[in-house]
Amino acid sequence: MLTFCTVRHVGFATGSQKPKADLPSVGAYGDGMQLGTIRTERGTAAVRVDGDQLVVLDYEDVGALLRAGAIDVVSAIDGPRVPRANADWAPAVTNPDKIICVGLNYADHIAEMGNTPPEFPTCFSKFSGSLIGAHDDLHLPPAEVSIQNDWEAELCIVIGAAGRAIAPEDALDHVAGYTAFNDFSVRDWQKRTSQFLLGKTFEKASALGPVMTTTSVLGAADGLAISSFVNGAVKQSSNTEHLVFGVVDLISELSKAITLVPGDVIATGTPGGVGAARTPPEWLSNGDELVIAIEGIGEIRNRCVGGL
Repeated sequence: MLTFCTVRHVGFATGSQKPKADLPSVGAYGDGMQLGTIRTERGTAAVRVDGDQLVVLDYEDVGALLRAGAIDVVSAIDGPRVPRANADWAPAVTNPDKIICVGLNYADHIAEMGNTPPEFPTCFSKFSGSLIGAHDDLHLPPAEVSIQNDWEAELCIVIGAAGRAIAPEDALDHVAGYTAFNDFSVRDWQKRTSQFLLGKTFEKASALGPVMTTTSVLGAADGLAISSFVNGAVKQSSNTEHLVFGVVDLISELSKAITLVPGDVIATGTPGGVGAARTPPEWLSNGDELVIAIEGIGEIRNRCVGGL
């Protein structure tokens, strides 16, 4: 299977974390590929990563490519090329049918937020207007709206094949791959009611990308280092092995209620180290640089703007 992303034509930064030595290299089909979506002067287009080049494909984005069932053929497709170093990443999937987020899914984060481990996944959603690319500016709300702007480093599942009531043993057959995600959270808005939605879906603030690494490379995404940094200081440092509900659990449980379709994204939750749990609390502000890195995927790097 493959790796997907969405890009624009500016700089590409490699991940700050090196892939595990036993992970297959990303490249030829069968060992995993990286695909993406680039912003061009004519709009967005899916791309396949080929070394330091991006091969432009005839799909609007990775979601369109997955919906077309083209994941098994794109390795053989060639086309116009652009330098990877000039890539300007957009969200890995630009307009997913569903953005499903899972809260309280790392034991250390559950403890730091003063909660008890859930019996079932705690789910909420975001809207596609919240998404930004891996190197886009992160837009903070005006200070009179809120200053409680928080980071959440998350592994995100990208669905590759539709399914309902998916058995656990079949779950990975429905996963195209994984990408990195910042579940940007405005904490006072999140806590104003029992429903998280408004505090989680502020627009132009949640980066998704830069690439989607396929399941042929990462399998069930077990044992991947995940971290976040604000202005170079480590804020979160954990591993996906600490997920309470893993990839297979989430696919099986969510699909009991809804049909998952190609291009859907599922954010699997954040580890401990968020700003709200610190003493005193720490919030993102204008000019801050937020970096989120996941082993085997890479990093998203966003400059915070606004919040004044």
